[in-house]
Amino acid sequence: MNNPTTASIVTQANTTDGEILTVQEVARFLRVPKSTVYKLARVGELPASKIGKHWRFLRRDIHDWMHSRSQAA
Repeated sequence: MNNPTTASIVTQANTTDGEILTVQEVARFLRVPKSTVYKLARVGELPASKIGKHWRFLRRDIHDWMHSRSQAA
């Protein structure tokens, strides 16, 4: 039987947390139009980095942002 160890689960979670997402991936995750993601990133509400003309997002930041919004409501 192949059970993952706690260390491998933590490592896997850390790798996923640092994953870089595109606008399309964030829109799919949040279930909103891409235009909403662009707007929220542009006004600084959604944590994002602009690289050239492309927006990029860290999965961990998007999760934290969602968590903070659900606590504020």
